[in-house]
Amino acid sequence: MEALPTVETAKKLGILPDEFERIKEILGRTPNFTELSIFSVMWSEHCSYKNSIVWLKTLPRDSERMLAKAGEENAGLVDIGDGLACSFKIESHNHPSALEPYQGAATGVGGINRDIFTMGARPIAQLNSLRFGNPQLAKTKWLVRGVVKGIGDYGNAFGIPTVGGEVFFDECYNTNPLVNAFSAGIVEVGKVARAISYGVGNPVFIVGSATGKDGIGGASFASEDISAKSSEKLPAVQVGDPFMEKLLLEATLEIIETGYVVGIQDMGAAGIICSTSEMSAKGEHGMVIDLDKVPTRQANMKGWEILLSESQERMLVVVEKGKEDVIKQIFDKWDLHCAQIGEVVAGDRLHFYQHGELIADVPADDLVLGGGAPQYHREYREPAYYQEYQKFDINKVEDIEAHPQSGGLGGVIRHLLSHPNIASKKWVYEQYDSMVGTANRTTNRPADAGVVRIREVKRPDYQKSIAMTVDCNARYVNADPYIGAQIAVAEAARNLSCTGAEPLAVTNNLNFGNPYVPEVYWQFVHAVKGMGEACRQFQTPVTGGNVSFYNQSSDDGPVFPTPTIGMIGLIEHSSLQMGLDFKQAGDLIYLIGTPKNDIASSEYLYSYRGIKASPAPAFDMAEELAVQSAIRHLIMAQLIQSAHDVSDGGLFVALAEAAMPRDLGFSIATMDGYRTDAFLFGESQSRIVVSVSTDKQGEFQKVLGGDLKIPHALLGTVISEGFTIDNQLVISTADAKDLYENSLGRLMQQ
Repeated sequence: MEALPTVETAKKLGILPDEFERIKEILGRTPNFTELSIFSVMWSEHCSYKNSIVWLKTLPRDSERMLAKAGEENAGLVDIGDGLACSFKIESHNHPSALEPYQGAATGVGGINRDIFTMGARPIAQLNSLRFGNPQLAKTKWLVRGVVKGIGDYGNAFGIPTVGGEVFFDECYNTNPLVNAFSAGIVEVGKVARAISYGVGNPVFIVGSATGKDGIGGASFASEDISAKSSEKLPAVQVGDPFMEKLLLEATLEIIETGYVVGIQDMGAAGIICSTSEMSAKGEHGMVIDLDKVPTRQANMKGWEILLSESQERMLVVVEKGKEDVIKQIFDKWDLHCAQIGEVVAGDRLHFYQHGELIADVPADDLVLGGGAPQYHREYREPAYYQEYQKFDINKVEDIEAHPQSGGLGGVIRHLLSHPNIASKKWVYEQYDSMVGTANRTTNRPADAGVVRIREVKRPDYQKSIAMTVDCNARYVNADPYIGAQIAVAEAARNLSCTGAEPLAVTNNLNFGNPYVPEVYWQFVHAVKGMGEACRQFQTPVTGGNVSFYNQSSDDGPVFPTPTIGMIGLIEHSSLQMGLDFKQAGDLIYLIGTPKNDIASSEYLYSYRGIKASPAPAFDMAEELAVQSAIRHLIMAQLIQSAHDVSDGGLFVALAEAAMPRDLGFSIATMDGYRTDAFLFGESQSRIVVSVSTDKQGEFQKVLGGDLKIPHALLGTVISEGFTIDNQLVISTADAKDLYENSLGRLMQQ
């Protein structure tokens, strides 16, 4: 007879001693190894959010447009009018990507898209937010190449366009890169599928790929620090098949259309046990599952291996009794596995059988988030560095003209335009297909956010568009988690506003270090507080997302706190979509918002001047809200030609990015009362660069100055070539464009 696990066994599975005692109380006995393995994955941080849920509950979750609140379904769901809804979500695949970047990133893309189409929504676009270490390191280049190729190969083959994203480099990510994947889809409001199980006697099916040993323990693996021994856990990295996923997408949407699907859920983290327990707990029913009926890729798989496998491209489906043949015929047509493995029963127990024996008997509700899974209030403490950062004094940093090693304007400009955090990510996005499967939905114009037209078969001339973005400057959050997280939300909203979109809702991916380290948990708590406050101000509720702790190593310590914000917005008509690019020479260039003598946490200060200890950039929420409202008003009134927010690299980079797409230039004058470096390269918030045709100047100024009373200043004009500041040509358009577009590619090829 198999010996029962001990507390030492529990520790090896990542279960704390007091959690082991709690499991024994729940079961009324000592669990067997399979049952203990079930609790180890379901109570892992990755699945249970046990160290974060108490703070996540403080985030705003509701609005008039919200159709599915955070945690209710596989993804968030927002009403966009006309009987349509947008489903969207962001999730991480950080730990797998650190070990095997190609499959880690590829399966992250596959998993997030499954979350969307299990809602009955057809994915229309995806984004990604990537963080890597020092780009000069060979390991970093290996990680970048693998992650980018994995995302590109999977997304392109699956047929969903990648329409935007961000890439950021810093030494804190040397060991632990961050790979956050976002997907959005469209569904008719009355055809939304739910992740639920009920109805005694209803059959339970596993559909899609066969189950293998890849990914076993992936949820637990994602709930521990990266270490030298992590490479031994390669089986915890899943293997993806985008062509199988494409078939699964079509079959899934087809069975949902029949109306016979009671509930459906993707098998992501923790595989079969996660899907069976979460669906059962939500529907307040149990299941009896025969693991011998699960199609497997390897012979003689143990019960716990089948339950915990994270093999990709699989779904759990509960169907109305008597409709089994309809479902099977659809999956047969798509040449996919469709095996009935059990049925729904009364009560709340999950019974798993193998070889005719009951190998696990566990209560569904006690396994899941919101049920019996533990919820902890962790100790947190302000890190010592925080007060040191606040001591930064700009007056102790010489301005460009006074600093003999500054290299003057030309030196700073060349540095910023070629810096991998600012330079074009062309080398990355050219590996992604931004038009695949879109039926001309993707606009592909240079803009502050990705924009995708919503074209319905029944209404091919439909004019609404979804704008979407992912944003977070982790350097700001590290400097001040509360303000930095607010800025992340504000910049996401600003990017949407600059495209003409009304911001609607948020999904977040909270990437932090070890939650048992009080200083790390302090970062987390204050970032959540800042994010919550900003989301309330912008009326963009949080629809869900992902928490990824343990992003740290013994060598590098924790990564910068990185609460990535995914946000969607609605553009009511395609004619109101705004690009970031200057349109023609002779147009006037205005700055909306107020410049400040501030260089805190800027790329200029951090990487060019080498000063890493400074607070977050200047930020005022009231000013931010007013500026964004004004830019949306100007776009609606069709008074501007372009709009581009001032962010990384400051005003100069914003001007350069607006000029280069059409090979234009600009001539501007600096403003009195401001340091040259702060005016051109500071990253204070709530500023937008716009271009205005001369015939609209009067009305533009009347609206901003009279009606809206928003600070604005005429900077100069769009010219045919060259970047001129205070009558000095600082760089030609061609040279600037070469540095900006090709520097990252050259670096990656070294």
